[in-house]
Amino acid sequence: MVSIPSDYDERVYAGWVGKCIGVRFGAPLEGWTYDDIRSNLGTVDTYLNEAPGKLFKPDDDTALPMILIRALQDAGASPDLTAQQVADAWLNYLGDQQGTLWWGGYGVSTEHTAYLNLASGIPAPRSGSITQNGAALAEQIGGQIFSDIWGLVAPGDPALAADLAARASSVSHDGNGIYGGRFIAALVSAAFAEHDPLTLIEIGLSLVPAESEFARVTRAMVDFYSAHPGDWHACYAYLKANFGYDRYPGEVHIIPNAGVVAMALAYGEGDFTRTIQIANMAGWDTDCNVGNVGAIMGVAVGLDGIEWRWREPMNDLLVAASIIGTRNLLTIPQCADLFCTLGRALAGGPAAPARPRYHFHYPGSTSNFHAEGERGRVIELRQSMLADPNGTLQASVRKLNKKGELRIYTDTYLRPGMLNGNYYGATFTPLIHPGQTVTAEVFVPANAPDNLHAGLFVYDDNYKETHQSPGELLTPGAWHTLRYTVPELAGACLSRVGVVVRNLGENWETGAFHLRALDWSGDPAYAVDFARERAEGSCISQWTKLRGYWRLEDGAYHGSGIGLCETYTGDIIWRDYTVTAVLIPLIGDHHYVNVRVQGAQRSYACGLGPDGTLAIYRKQGQDYERVAEAAFAWHHGARYTLRVTAQESIITVEAHGDEGRTVLAFTDPAPYLSGQIGLSTWHGSHTRCEAFNVAPAVGEMEA
Repeated sequence: MVSIPSDYDERVYAGWVGKCIGVRFGAPLEGWTYDDIRSNLGTVDTYLNEAPGKLFKPDDDTALPMILIRALQDAGASPDLTAQQVADAWLNYLGDQQGTLWWGGYGVSTEHTAYLNLASGIPAPRSGSITQNGAALAEQIGGQIFSDIWGLVAPGDPALAADLAARASSVSHDGNGIYGGRFIAALVSAAFAEHDPLTLIEIGLSLVPAESEFARVTRAMVDFYSAHPGDWHACYAYLKANFGYDRYPGEVHIIPNAGVVAMALAYGEGDFTRTIQIANMAGWDTDCNVGNVGAIMGVAVGLDGIEWRWREPMNDLLVAASIIGTRNLLTIPQCADLFCTLGRALAGGPAAPARPRYHFHYPGSTSNFHAEGERGRVIELRQSMLADPNGTLQASVRKLNKKGELRIYTDTYLRPGMLNGNYYGATFTPLIHPGQTVTAEVFVPANAPDNLHAGLFVYDDNYKETHQSPGELLTPGAWHTLRYTVPELAGACLSRVGVVVRNLGENWETGAFHLRALDWSGDPAYAVDFARERAEGSCISQWTKLRGYWRLEDGAYHGSGIGLCETYTGDIIWRDYTVTAVLIPLIGDHHYVNVRVQGAQRSYACGLGPDGTLAIYRKQGQDYERVAEAAFAWHHGARYTLRVTAQESIITVEAHGDEGRTVLAFTDPAPYLSGQIGLSTWHGSHTRCEAFNVAPAVGEMEA
């Protein structure tokens, strides 16, 4: 039984902050060599500004780990997590050869090869094995770069962390590729108790075969450091000459980059900034290497050891990429909360108290909040302990005039054009929807004016409109809980949620406003207006896809393609609801509404099936099983209204058309109890969707 450290949460947060810093710092130089960097940029000691005013793009180094960790969650945080369970997470949360990863081709990209192996029925770990794919492909860098998370969930247990990493890495890698995963996970785990980089390296080496090429390059870097401790440039020259890219096959082999990681740790000598700078200046796979050493050193030195200049530009935002759109817009605290929950479960200890979506417990955390003012301004947003020892977001106010307003908010939807790049194909679903109830805990100090009012608001980016609650008078020195139920809206895209503060008295010259928590819950109630949507990335706004050609045509949403073509929206945590869609089947035999979508491998599909039927299918794995059907003589080109209700274990579908009305129900003995909503069209079919809305469940319908 592993003992959870008393500062576990903060150290996990520091480790993931370090990872995200490293990825962001290294990303602009990915693929550059040491000579390229020195010749064109000189010394790089801070972030390079790739696209002013843009948000940092998704990166596979963080996007895939946020999928892999769901394998552990789906498996009930079992220390016996298997390679096949991780493989199932690949198939469940990855789009079919789009988004998240580099899809460079079978036999070229290690991850692309592994995915196609899995999709064709080759199980893990054979999917990533040398026997299946050859050593050149299996020993690329991916086994190493995605493995920090296993150390974060196994604090002080390097052996467990290494084993979890090995099983996860084996889905796509083998040999030295797996050893790199074991090494990185072990160092992150050990860093909760040990802070000396050389000692950490020795712990990692104890968990990989001593005769391996991975151990050889790592040992060579440590030995060179011992002989020449003051000159990392000389060490790099030695690394390039003896373990350079020219000596290993494939696109991005693990060995040269493993050498960079060991070199940076040794020559960084326990300093976070120096370590990530050395790793970046060395070139090659910079975002990967800098991300790895950032995670290790983040845990080792804690937040106090990470200069604020690295943290401030990130504002705690992490953009990911998966087919679950609400998991693609994250905050670093939300990631840390998930890691800590799973780490405690792995350790068999008590669970941490539940936290709201947005809180400010972690020192310095800002959870991607922003501020803007009208007739007044916020001059700083920062985490503070002044109003609550557990932390708040403090908005420092300067001269809020009479009838002036301040808005403190976070993003709930992103347009791909807001990113500085989108090579990994992030698409988004709004985090909040009409019909849901927002709550926030707010406070103004005792010396604040007594004519301040506060309310909650959401911003609709489709109509460029703000919806907000009536203001509530704030009593200085007292906490207030604000509530607002977003009205049912048609065609909305809610891209912001936050608090509005309005001054109805004399000027508020200086002061502070505190936000302790913000969250929402409840049933969605809204209608989609496809005329308001737009093409975004590989899909359309507010939707993601598994596969298929999904597009807007003549004010409607069309889907067609080969295989099981599916598109999703909504939140994976939604439970009971009713979805109504107006469909026109244009070609083929399969036209469905999806409910309780938990990814590509778990969902229900309800609608117009082959041979003139109304059908309900249940998906577990890659194939659907038809679980209920009734006669319904639908035909191509006609318009049909499908109303699908998911309530507890009962799935009900009602179809209306010129042929009349048919109702079909299925009670699942092992139900999926939550999930997204969506549309699907299979096996060469073409479906037109003209209307789509969601409402609270209305109960089982009578046939």
